[in-house]
Amino acid sequence: MPNAALSHGSETLALAQALIRRDSVTPRDAGCCDLLASRLDAVGFKNEFLRFGDVTNLWAIREGGMPGPTLVLAGHTDVVPPGPVAEWKHDPFAAAIDQSELYGRGASDMKSSLAAFVVATERFIKAVPQFAGRLAYLITSDEEGPAIDGTVQVVRELAHRGELLDYCIVGEPTSVKHLGDMIKNGRRGTLSGDLIIHGRQGHVAYPHLALNPIHAFAPALAELAAIRWDDGNHYFPPTTWQVSNLNSGTGATNVIPGSLKAQFNFRFGSVSSPQDLQQRLETVLSKHGLQFEIRWTLGGDPYLTEAGRLCDTVTAAIQTVTGVRAELSTTGGTSDGRFIAKHCREVIEFGPPNATIHQINERIAIQDLEPLTEIYHRAIQGLLAAA
Repeated sequence: MPNAALSHGSETLALAQALIRRDSVTPRDAGCCDLLASRLDAVGFKNEFLRFGDVTNLWAIREGGMPGPTLVLAGHTDVVPPGPVAEWKHDPFAAAIDQSELYGRGASDMKSSLAAFVVATERFIKAVPQFAGRLAYLITSDEEGPAIDGTVQVVRELAHRGELLDYCIVGEPTSVKHLGDMIKNGRRGTLSGDLIIHGRQGHVAYPHLALNPIHAFAPALAELAAIRWDDGNHYFPPTTWQVSNLNSGTGATNVIPGSLKAQFNFRFGSVSSPQDLQQRLETVLSKHGLQFEIRWTLGGDPYLTEAGRLCDTVTAAIQTVTGVRAELSTTGGTSDGRFIAKHCREVIEFGPPNATIHQINERIAIQDLEPLTEIYHRAIQGLLAAA
């Protein structure tokens, strides 16, 4: 593996530690955006804080001085709760270094990416103060939470202003075994349902006077679990359907319950529409004669960036720095990329290994910080300096 120069490694490490030490459990920003904005201000960015509800959002932009595309670096400062602190090897907000690894909540998801973005940006602007296009940051503290007042609101505001976005790199931790082995060039959509099956409560000794919703739902559940919703395509795996919660009963063993509640989720690509999935599921429930109610929630549509300038530029940067040929993938959960993709021509996600995200003892190898920074630097340079 080619060795990237390590002369700037401490810059990214120091900034990552400073961010991790801010206890920004969603939706708190805890001063992270202020820290990022101060660094960006020093290299000529115009910073704008957009606050919706309890959420802090930062939109920062630097004009290059020549016509060209707009490249957005996007991410989030909020982190998930650390869980039982006593189970951590080090305090989750101490940003401790242990055996060449940086520990802390957000170390991989995604404060190291934010630090690498900023150091890469500083390096690029120092070398190329006049470039073609615009470089922008879209940072939120509402990605790990409900994602109602974060990126989706900022993108809506930018669209209202008529902002045109060409390329976006989201710093999500996408690598699997080694830094650079995977880029997310799209994500599946997510569709959730809250289902109530209505029965009739009664005494278990007199079942003919009641209607057990658990028994009534069981055949339909078996059929739904066995359905192959689609076969996927070149970019997306087949749609999956999973029940996440199932509740019924009064707590007494001699009472037939009057209702059953279930929660479920579809993860789907571009082959099936949410409307089609809704209709097919409700058809199965109706076929089994069930009395039901469903509240549907579309968490996000799928998005896809096919191979093109953005994918090619980031892939080339990764290969130059690490020697790894990145795989393009749409697997995994959702991200704020789903909101940005509605108003940006090409969106990809790329960041460090994700093996410990959301876990106790989340951490990142310090040796990955400088290569990550250099990959971002080369990507910025490839998209703007020679645009």
